[in-house]
Amino acid sequence: MPVYLDHAATTPISAPALAALTTVLARSGNPSSLHGAGRRARATVEEARETIAVAAGAHPTEVIFTSGGTEADNLAVKGLYWARNAAEPQRRRILVSGIEHAAVQDTVEWLEKHEGAEAVWLPVDATGTVSLAALEKELDDGGAESVALVTCMWANNEVGTIQPIADIVVLAAGHGIPVHSDAVQAFGSVPVDFRASGLAAMSISGHKIGGPVGVGALLLGRDVTLTPVQHGGGQERGVRSGTLDTAGIAAFAAAARDVTDNLAAESARIAALRDALIEGVRAAVPAAVLRGVDPATAPDKRLPGNAHFTFPGCEGDSLLFLLDMAGIESSTGSACTAGVPRPSHVLLAMGLDEDTARGAQRFSLGHTSSPEDVDAFVAALPQAHARAKQAGMAGRASSIRTASTTR
Repeated sequence: MPVYLDHAATTPISAPALAALTTVLARSGNPSSLHGAGRRARATVEEARETIAVAAGAHPTEVIFTSGGTEADNLAVKGLYWARNAAEPQRRRILVSGIEHAAVQDTVEWLEKHEGAEAVWLPVDATGTVSLAALEKELDDGGAESVALVTCMWANNEVGTIQPIADIVVLAAGHGIPVHSDAVQAFGSVPVDFRASGLAAMSISGHKIGGPVGVGALLLGRDVTLTPVQHGGGQERGVRSGTLDTAGIAAFAAAARDVTDNLAAESARIAALRDALIEGVRAAVPAAVLRGVDPATAPDKRLPGNAHFTFPGCEGDSLLFLLDMAGIESSTGSACTAGVPRPSHVLLAMGLDEDTARGAQRFSLGHTSSPEDVDAFVAALPQAHARAKQAGMAGRASSIRTASTTR
């Protein structure tokens, strides 16, 4: 049985979520229909909406169901930009961290290319923490009246750094600017409270917390105006048309209840495994460098299940394949298109050079992880690393054909 260390990409479905999914899949009914089957489906959806609202610290009317985190990010960033720019055409700037997931990064770049937006990429420090000073400067010196929105992820998907969302919201609120946060990695791993955060919008996803793939939500403030991205039947407050996935939503809610009910204890258990894994990597490969915030000095600034390293002189994809051959499943954190290895934009934003960034490997733990998993990984690492280092760095034109990590 392989050791799965890629929970940040997708974590296995939890028992409560699987039970909910299979139960509801056996039923029929469109939740927008008025007959008995439709009303039963609607009741399932609304119960799930209330459950997710409690788990995320929101009012049920603030839960907008989507197909996942990517759609929620698109809806938030495009919808906020269009609404704000339509009301005040001078608001064309989007302040965005330089380490966003592609769902936000590519959306902002699309708005630049097609809708006249101007992206302002906020720098981060060596740990991957966004610069509050840079944000404040853009708001004060750059002209807050030209800013449509600010978007910054709650926690980075690659290096696990938790961002100062409360501080970002305070700075933006002083100028009446809405803030969106991609909380896909944070929700279910650390305490996340939408109401207390002051955010205008927040994205979450089912398959990161033990729910199924294909369902997520945008938490949207009740007083926030959003222009729809897609049109149709007017479901979900009129901002996200489409027939709702009743079974997926029920399973998402079951997973959300399960992770939040046990959050403190499970996060502590997973963090202990992460710390053991970090210690094991440092002992096995002393040259490996932990990236992101060191949990030994600031445990509340890093996701409990994330351990991200760079291995000098070692191609990340090579190490991934060799670990996979040894039964260890991890991810690189880089993008590989048309056979050409490319370094992570997150690591480059943190100040790493391209060769160093290409030696990245992310190990992420979750609800199925155990001490035995960590032991098996640490035992397999030295040989895999030695072989990967012997192979050296790939040329710019590589024969590698693989997709890289997601989230």
